[in-house]
Amino acid sequence: MGSGKKMWTVALLATAVLVITAACGGEGTDGKIKLRFSYWGTDARQKMTEEAIKRFEAKNPNIDVVGEFSGFGSYYETLATKVAGEDAPDVITIEIRGLREYAERGTLADLSSRVNTADIDGKVLATGAIDGKQFAIPTGVNAWSLVVDPKAIESVGQKLPDDTRWTWEEYIDLAAKITAGAGGKVYGTQQAFNPAFLQIFAAQRGERFYDGNKIGVSPNTLKAWWAIHRKLAKTKGSPDIAKSVELGAQNADRSLFATGNGAMGMWWSNELGAISKASGGKVMELLRMPKVQGASAGGMFLQPAMFYTASAKSEHAAEAAKFIDFMINDPEAGRIILSDRGLPASSKVLAAVQDKLSETDRKTLAFLGEIKGELTDPPAAPPKLASAMEGILKRYTDEVLFGRMTPDDAARKFITEANASIAG
Repeated sequence: MGSGKKMWTVALLATAVLVITAACGGEGTDGKIKLRFSYWGTDARQKMTEEAIKRFEAKNPNIDVVGEFSGFGSYYETLATKVAGEDAPDVITIEIRGLREYAERGTLADLSSRVNTADIDGKVLATGAIDGKQFAIPTGVNAWSLVVDPKAIESVGQKLPDDTRWTWEEYIDLAAKITAGAGGKVYGTQQAFNPAFLQIFAAQRGERFYDGNKIGVSPNTLKAWWAIHRKLAKTKGSPDIAKSVELGAQNADRSLFATGNGAMGMWWSNELGAISKASGGKVMELLRMPKVQGASAGGMFLQPAMFYTASAKSEHAAEAAKFIDFMINDPEAGRIILSDRGLPASSKVLAAVQDKLSETDRKTLAFLGEIKGELTDPPAAPPKLASAMEGILKRYTDEVLFGRMTPDDAARKFITEANASIAG
């Protein structure tokens, strides 16, 4: 999901400079139309996806859907190789950060009017559109949020913050008090380095992560963001820098929550269930992100967990669109997949599956409903080659946090390199 923490592969960037065509689809020996569908995830996701595919095939006996599944780590490298070799799957799962790259090189089909999108929020749907063409349909939504363990906070004599008004200074202070109160056995918070965090922080300061085809974040905002990380480590509100960076590369099942050593952390809202499970079933809550003092906007936003797209060269365009429509709009598919790809983007499907959602998912749904009126518009698909951005940001963040580069130097060099990367 989108968990967004992992870096894209060099192979994707290498193929991005190619003019790509793809031939796909075909017919099986039994005369059925064969559709190839690529996606990533866990074993649990593969199992539920295969079940949804069986339901689709039962409704469409002339179509066989072949799932091309992999773990996230190898997904984009494999996809890039297939696309470059003119062997793209008919239906392709993709994240927002690579959408423009694939769409603008002619890899993806325009799904406008081919898939029913009437029940998807217009602003969320617009994240899958480029130059008026709907290349991607969002599967579901989530928001980058603060996750807290209320018992861990209250057990050391601290109170849950009023998240409608708390500041970064108060967050840092609370984290330090929790660690001190627990005698260092529980840390106040686990640090996060996801660009979504910086995007929210920048929005609170009136800036965008991307301003057209350039980085919109100022050097001062970068330095202030790095200062939060440094102060958390210095006041022991979080583990030290080395441990924090190590934890930042891990999934929820390796987090401080999973080992019982953390009270707060930042994650995508659809990861709440996985975090709760990893913690041994502890009751977790979602909170609004802290704010810059005096900020007029909180900066939080809904983002599609992922998208379904179709190959522009598929020999079975109608069937590919039909499968996407089923996965997005059919309550049967919704009842199988539930929140695995974000809370369903279709309001009708969400209503149909609400009674089947876990208690954690219902909590997430209630939280997103509560903050809906405060949210910033979802970001548009980032510039081409922006898939390298996470790696560039991580590199300069590490340089600052480990003291190998001054914040001034790092901020200037990050913006220069990031803009050069986007420009290609």
